[in-house]
Amino acid sequence: MTMNRRLLLTNLAWIAAAHATPLRAESFRQIPQRASARVIVDNDFAGDPDGLLALAHHLLSPTTQTVLVTSSFLPAKMTPDGVAKGTTARQGAESARELVRRLGIAAPPPIFAGHEQPGAEAGNPSAAASAILTEARRSDPLPLYVCCGGPLTNVAEALRLAPDIATKMTLIWIGGGGYPDGAWEYNLATDAAAARAVIESSAVPLWQVPQPAYRQMQMSIAEMTADLRPISPFTHWLYDQFTRPPSFVTLGGAWPMGDSPPVLLTAVATESSEYREQPARRILDDMRYGDVIPGRRIRVYERIDVRSTHADLMAKLQLHAVNATRAAPVAR
Repeated sequence: MTMNRRLLLTNLAWIAAAHATPLRAESFRQIPQRASARVIVDNDFAGDPDGLLALAHHLLSPTTQTVLVTSSFLPAKMTPDGVAKGTTARQGAESARELVRRLGIAAPPPIFAGHEQPGAEAGNPSAAASAILTEARRSDPLPLYVCCGGPLTNVAEALRLAPDIATKMTLIWIGGGGYPDGAWEYNLATDAAAARAVIESSAVPLWQVPQPAYRQMQMSIAEMTADLRPISPFTHWLYDQFTRPPSFVTLGGAWPMGDSPPVLLTAVATESSEYREQPARRILDDMRYGDVIPGRRIRVYERIDVRSTHADLMAKLQLHAVNATRAAPVAR
């Protein structure tokens, strides 16, 4: 037997033993972790399921407290089959509740839906915006981050209701075209008026993850099938949410997990990604960036640490599966 073959067999045996050994928390001294931030997760959960994956990741992260989940609407042309038009914010909230139920979260966060169309905040405040306002005003030593993976509808409404909350939270937004020119981008175009209100007319600190940065967050279909799906009954269900893409979508070898960067930046690490502090710019009718907004500076991410994000997600799903199995009642 050659040395390379012997080394290969040794490594394979070690890997098999590692996978066969339960990840029992009580069998070793754990590296201490504690929550260092509160997060509000805001997304269009009735649409692309990468928002659900990111929500699960946040809920399983001990370094953040997910204190609120809010759901935004989808444009009529993006309404999934089987979902009535004008109900996507409510359907998204139901999808988030289903995920929380399947995860078995002991103390689940409240979940609220926003308005079903842009500009509807002129009437009664939405439950989502009211809940964001309440959480922002709540006294708590942990800083508050609003992690938005869809249009800025709910955030803009909350800021309109109470402009003073801009100083009580930091917004992390997945959206907008790349700098310096900008371009059409889905989250921006879905409610451009809301984006303008937040960026041009509020003082909320903004960390923007524009399209060129969030498109780096790719997970291969093979990786999802071989590594994500087999972990647990929960990941079987989560994987199944990706098996019904819209008819106009042609998938390649990967699924873009563009809603995951806020989890990395609040629950894992900020140091391994790259950003540039720069002047905010106005949003033109064609979604390009226009003039500089005097006195308004934002953080724009240019490179995202994909490896740490995906590795942390997979590990947390594995740990959750082990703990869920150990907590299940023994059949008699």
